[in-house]
Amino acid sequence: MFGIENYLGFILAAILLNLTPGTDSIYIITRSVSQGQTAGFHSVLGITSGILVHTLLASLGLSVLLASSPMAFMIVKYIGAAYLCYLGLKMLLSKNSNSIASSLAGGQNVVSKHSKEGWQTYKQGILTNVSNPKVALFFLAFLPQFIDASYAYGMLSFLMLGITFAITGFIWFSCLSLLSSRFSKSLREKPSVETVLNKVSGVIFFGLGIKLLTEKA
Repeated sequence: MFGIENYLGFILAAILLNLTPGTDSIYIITRSVSQGQTAGFHSVLGITSGILVHTLLASLGLSVLLASSPMAFMIVKYIGAAYLCYLGLKMLLSKNSNSIASSLAGGQNVVSKHSKEGWQTYKQGILTNVSNPKVALFFLAFLPQFIDASYAYGMLSFLMLGITFAITGFIWFSCLSLLSSRFSKSLREKPSVETVLNKVSGVIFFGLGIKLLTEKA
């Protein structure tokens, strides 16, 4: 079907790979713990959208550029690492609290603020995933193993597998976000504790950036 071989095997492999802790999982858990279920869900949507972007790039063959050009790989890696470090520093230096208590006092302005923050969190999730060249190379190496080389419409096969991977990831990441936010809900209701959680999240994001920077292709 659509040039895909052993589709069931791919689904099982995709589930196992999504269950394996990685940068995306850590990002979503950190957002959910420090900012709550809504922020976590926006992160899930952002990461999932990033997966779809990688799927499209792989299907168009653009990911081959990262695999064949060390310079392109390094540029994307540095951009991704710098962005994660930027997010970490932003949270470390932030003095504003997003606590539930302060939210209840803000009325419609808070609703507008939360909508804006949700959009920002969503975009940050996309950039975090898309700017990781490891993900692009993973798609380029993993997906072709389940595609019939003789199938005339290889792009369609890539898209189908990528969308499947995104769906399995969305389900798992949503569960992670829900569990993480529920676990930390009582903590976030205390402004002082929430501030600490934000600082810890900043350290984690900064650490992810350094980790990406030191990784080799």
